[in-house]
Amino acid sequence: MLKQAVIPFLVGASLLASAPFAQAATNLVFCSEGSPAGFDPGQYTTGTDFDASAETMFNRLTQFERGGTAVIPGLATKWDISQDGLTYTFHLREGVKFHTTPYFKPTREFNADDVLFTFNRMINKDDPFRKAYPTEFPYFTDMGMDTNITKIDKVDDHTVKFTLKDVDAAFIQNMAMSFASIQSAEYAAQLLKEGKAPDINQKPVGTGPFVFKSYQKDSNIRYTGNKDYWKPEDVKIDNLIFAITTDPSVRMQKLKKNECQITLFPRPADLKALKEDKTLKMPDQAGFNLGYIAYNVMDKIKGSNEPNVLADLKVRQALDMAVNKPQIIDSVYQGAGQLAVNAMPPTQWSYDTTIKDAKYDPEKAKALLKEAGVKEGTNITLWAMPVQRPYNPNAKLMAEMLQSDWKKIGLNVNIVSYEWGEYIKRSKGGENQAMIIGWSGDNGDPDNWLNVLFGCDSLAGNNFSKWCDKKFDGLVKEAKRTTDQSKRTELYKQAQHVLKDAVPMTPIAHSTVYQPMRANVQDFKISPFGLNSFYGVSVSK
Repeated sequence: MLKQAVIPFLVGASLLASAPFAQAATNLVFCSEGSPAGFDPGQYTTGTDFDASAETMFNRLTQFERGGTAVIPGLATKWDISQDGLTYTFHLREGVKFHTTPYFKPTREFNADDVLFTFNRMINKDDPFRKAYPTEFPYFTDMGMDTNITKIDKVDDHTVKFTLKDVDAAFIQNMAMSFASIQSAEYAAQLLKEGKAPDINQKPVGTGPFVFKSYQKDSNIRYTGNKDYWKPEDVKIDNLIFAITTDPSVRMQKLKKNECQITLFPRPADLKALKEDKTLKMPDQAGFNLGYIAYNVMDKIKGSNEPNVLADLKVRQALDMAVNKPQIIDSVYQGAGQLAVNAMPPTQWSYDTTIKDAKYDPEKAKALLKEAGVKEGTNITLWAMPVQRPYNPNAKLMAEMLQSDWKKIGLNVNIVSYEWGEYIKRSKGGENQAMIIGWSGDNGDPDNWLNVLFGCDSLAGNNFSKWCDKKFDGLVKEAKRTTDQSKRTELYKQAQHVLKDAVPMTPIAHSTVYQPMRANVQDFKISPFGLNSFYGVSVSK
């Protein structure tokens, strides 16, 4: 049934013109929401990029169980941690093969050299490959791993030892995250010799369950099942296709017509009809996520000579208390969202329940703006995401509602947007003023929220507020350096109060995650981290 139903669509979409599927092939089409910026996981921070690379073509030393937060072995079968918590010795899996592609034929199996290449490139800006292909690794540096890893030693071909400067309580979890995907040192050496180092981001080679075939921006990505995968029972799909479909209503139409078998981010207005369709199923779970407004606190916005009014705490307080959150929850999330108060979800351990929102009070907000010397009619810019994310089903509508809320306190709000990759790139560069953004937790640790989003090490990365507070930063760094969870919890609670008082952001909502799919899709797991993985997934006839 799948072959007959899917192939006409694929032919119509020109996905099969160059390589028709085999007669008995099992095919799965995923209607994704956007185009990836590239395929080198270390360079990126968004689920769109990770779905297309880390979750399909790569493995990490450690990995998260499918659909859960527990860390299990990946390319490392086991690891030892020294008594002082500063040395991690990884014992590598033997017999793992890198992908064979038209542009790369491996001559050896995965070994310690690949681990050294992967991480040394992120640590050392003078690494020959990084000099040939200059790029940044935002996750790695946002978490301070570039400075905390002091040495990586190859003990033998299948043993690697990492030495840290300070204890990192989340180190094993961090190594399971998408950015830590292992690259082929042999492939990198080939690219370097050919003068084609940037191809590592366009022609990927990994050890993962799917092998890259082709990519047409804003159209499709094609993969084939990895017949040499080290865990063959996880590869149940012969051909995996990402049909890039930015419009949520079109995604749902394609799903109903069986033109794709799995999709994501349905509009709240579509939920009832999707649930009633007997050809579909729609598992859901409470989102480990946060949609929020980030306020750039720099004195001047990059590219502007005008003073930035958001640098004033009173202005940020005014914006914060003028946001009608319940109305946004009703209109944007339509019953599929929980009002957010903190900078992380209440399911995250160390969440401080004593923290409360400022009362919604437009009149007081007006008074604060007046105290700050902000005249009525002052212009501010609000950036709105061009795509749906797990934490925000409709950023455009949210922006329009915020525009209305802030107009009531005398501000003129100009809404702007960019293509998703450009949106992230520009905001990391500090060009944003107020912006709608969000986060899905990556590893189940509070550090992944507080440090990655608001720490001083993240100013060039995911700290879109460009807020660096020494007290806050000291608390989260101290928390990361202890393995006592009760002590860590107390430090994170203190940090949450500092953050709330400084108002570099306004938390809006934690959304429920729905994953629409055809009824014959088997064993797809919703990730708590907002990612989409297809290993272990099958499609019944």
